[in-house]
Amino acid sequence: MLNFTGIFSVAYKEALHIMRDRRILILVITLPPLLTLIFGYAFDSSSVTNIPVSIQDRDQSDSSKAFADSLAGKETFKWQPRPANGPDAPDLLRERVQGSLVIPRGWGQSLKAGKPVPLELWVDGSDTSTGDVITGALQQTLGDFQIKSRQDMIDQLPVEVFDMAEKLPQDVRDQFGSAMEPWTLKTSILYNPQERFIDYVIPGIIGLILQLLTVTLMACTVARERESGTLYQLMVTSLRRTEIVIGKVLPYLALSIVLIVMAVGVAYYHFGTHFQRFGVLTLICFLFLCCSLGLGLLISSFCQTQTQSIQFAVFYLLPVLMLSGAFSPLEQLPPGVQMISQTFPLTHFCHAFRMINMRNADLSFITGDLVFMFLGAVVSCAGAAILLQRIQE
Repeated sequence: MLNFTGIFSVAYKEALHIMRDRRILILVITLPPLLTLIFGYAFDSSSVTNIPVSIQDRDQSDSSKAFADSLAGKETFKWQPRPANGPDAPDLLRERVQGSLVIPRGWGQSLKAGKPVPLELWVDGSDTSTGDVITGALQQTLGDFQIKSRQDMIDQLPVEVFDMAEKLPQDVRDQFGSAMEPWTLKTSILYNPQERFIDYVIPGIIGLILQLLTVTLMACTVARERESGTLYQLMVTSLRRTEIVIGKVLPYLALSIVLIVMAVGVAYYHFGTHFQRFGVLTLICFLFLCCSLGLGLLISSFCQTQTQSIQFAVFYLLPVLMLSGAFSPLEQLPPGVQMISQTFPLTHFCHAFRMINMRNADLSFITGDLVFMFLGAVVSCAGAAILLQRIQE
């Protein structure tokens, strides 16, 4: 039977430590909504716009000018003209652009001759994502321009050509018509119809902020007691190690629940992220908090000083940030790295949260995640209790 009076005594003592340092308390309370806003704005837009790209029209033909005009209406680019008689190779660094499009001389004439000369595109490869966006948008615009030019050419054909076409067999005319028309793709988007990237990364933002604060704060608890000399006084009381662990976790658990409510409130009211099945989401968040607090307490139990605790917490959080799938799909990682990422509670938190909130999946799809976080909380808290027992011995 647990000694609840003793547990609440330890929890009250730990709460006093939290309340005593007003600067840390203010920082902890203000960071979650502030970081949610900052990260949310960083991921709010799913499309890249206003990429600085220069354009050089060496051809100066009607076709090149028409193509340049079609590019000007694209929000993806922020065009900067280059002189037609400028140097062949652009200087992206000095021009402060991320790409440069060159329309070579004779391009318009080559289109009429049926032997089109390729356009020249220079892309800054230091940012691979932006480079793909530039290439993809230009390919799409070039394809649209080609379809429009082909339709204009068909409209200008003499009537005799259409008379001759009518003499062709029906199946040949059907194949010809199918080849001349653009082939389309009917797309149905499930789970995230508006394709809001912010809805995908919100679990990662919330989980990362919570793990950053909970692990760091909990990592200092036992180490602080050890440095102040009160740890051994706590060990000689009649409280069992499990009760001490529970008492230390409770105040931070309550504080973390408040932080979750604040972060979720910012995501809902400011970014318009909708949450569903609050009961299941609450269970996911609770298990994740227990697991994170247990990890912080485990780190604190085998560290001698608060400085060591913070260092261990940072070393743990760095790979979690990159490998947990908080901001990018895990499928993009190599198989070996994916196996490592499965050892992080944040990985299972993000997967379970997205399965419920975005896909409205059954509990069977997240059973493994819930079991992992539950076992992680039990094992980490039990490990902290064992280490405390060894300290007493």
